[in-house]
Amino acid sequence: MRKFLALATISAVALCAGASANAEELSVVGSWSGLSLHKKYEAPFWNEILPEVSGGDLTANLTTHDQMGISGGDVFRMLGQGVFDVGMTVADYAVADSAPLEGLDVPLVATDAATAKAAVEAYRPMVDEIYKDVFNAKVLAIAPYPPQVVFCNADVKSLEDLKGKKIRASGRMTAKFLEALGAEGVNVSFGEVPGALQRGVVDCAVTGAGSGYSAGWWEVSTHLMTIPLGGWDPVVTAINMDKWNSLSEKQQSVLQTAIAEKFEAPAWADAQGALEADIACLTGNGECPYGDARSMTLVTPSDADVAKAKDVLVADVLPEWAKRAGGDWGKRWSDTVGKVTGVQIDAK
Repeated sequence: MRKFLALATISAVALCAGASANAEELSVVGSWSGLSLHKKYEAPFWNEILPEVSGGDLTANLTTHDQMGISGGDVFRMLGQGVFDVGMTVADYAVADSAPLEGLDVPLVATDAATAKAAVEAYRPMVDEIYKDVFNAKVLAIAPYPPQVVFCNADVKSLEDLKGKKIRASGRMTAKFLEALGAEGVNVSFGEVPGALQRGVVDCAVTGAGSGYSAGWWEVSTHLMTIPLGGWDPVVTAINMDKWNSLSEKQQSVLQTAIAEKFEAPAWADAQGALEADIACLTGNGECPYGDARSMTLVTPSDADVAKAKDVLVADVLPEWAKRAGGDWGKRWSDTVGKVTGVQIDAK
């Protein structure tokens, strides 16, 4: 009997060893560690949810690009080189490597989360193509930051008041948009913005309302203009293509299903309510669920502001992007994102 039990124990150990022989620990680099997308969704997904739903077959060693000390623009380049397995960061950080990627995050085409999600889904096949060709990577998910609004350390009451001001843009297309409005787009990294606002290097800066609250931008700015001049700053999650191809079909299926259902979907579901809460936290107009409410002056865009901004977008910014992107990217954008947003690029 003892011999039988011993053999059974050995067999069980051998089976467990066999089951875990193909288990994978993925090296994952997440987006900004201090912001809510990472805290609420990225970290729980990689540290808890994925190991649980995969039965331990897929685990992760998670850090973030700011914790590693690498710039956002280097994340997908390093991912393509196989420095790590999975990268997560703002798509706008990577547009220096691909002008067509700018089409994912266009200012003002979406003023609510549902429209922003529809626009992202419409452009998703093109994003998949770009990441495969440019970064040797497969896109797993695209999740939003809240809309990119304008923090100013100056008295502004309308879009017209941005003219002549130095403004930190959240992406290349936003910079082009600001220049078309008569402002000066200034390239300042997210972490350097508070000091730049305080020293007068910039008068205003564009980022998500929640990101600005978390990073303390309310300490160095007075006015919050809620027109979404920077789009929704989508965060792309991608896996190195060689690593993806090395996973079993079961692992691929589990990872793709889990990240869509347990990370991407809840992040989008939270996006609209998060914006309203973020504005309340920054201005005191409403209840702040995250901590102490601040007292920034809320500047609500007028109908005239929105109309003027969209005119500039359609007449100047989008045609200029289509020309830079080259090929048929302008038409592809109009046929996809344009159809769900009602914005078409004027072919010149």
